[in-house]
Amino acid sequence: MDRKIRVVVAKPGLDGHDRGAKVIARALRDAGMEVIYTGLRQTPEQIVNTALQEDADVIALSILSGAHNYLFPRVMELLKENGADDILVFGGGVIPEEDIPFLKSKGIAEIFGPGTPTSVTVDFIKEHVKLNLENK
Repeated sequence: MDRKIRVVVAKPGLDGHDRGAKVIARALRDAGMEVIYTGLRQTPEQIVNTALQEDADVIALSILSGAHNYLFPRVMELLKENGADDILVFGGGVIPEEDIPFLKSKGIAEIFGPGTPTSVTVDFIKEHVKLNLENK
C-alpha cells in the first residue's frame, strides 16, 4: 500500500507565533506529505485527538513559549494512554540545548532548532516513518 505520510503540525500552549510551523507545513506538503495544521494555542489533548482522528504517522510540535518541558511530555503521555505511542513525535522552535536530553527521554524523537534546513526535517520523517510503516 503506497500512501502519503500524514503529519499533524501543532502549536501547543499559549505561543502565538506560527511562522516556523507554517514553513514546516509547507515544506512537508511540497515533499509529498499530507499535512494537517491544527492552528495556534492547542492543548495536548486537542493535538492527540487530532492525530488519532487523522490517523497520523507523525506529530510535529512547534513551540517558542518555553513550556516545552511540560507540553511535549504531556503529548507523549496521552499518546501512550491511547495506544498510539507508535506515532513519531518531534519538536522544533526555541528550545535550549540543555532541555533536549530530557525531552528525548520522554519519547520526543528529535528536536530541530532555528535555522534547521527543512530538507533535514523532511529526510528525518521519511527515514523514520518508513521504518514504522514496515514494522506495522
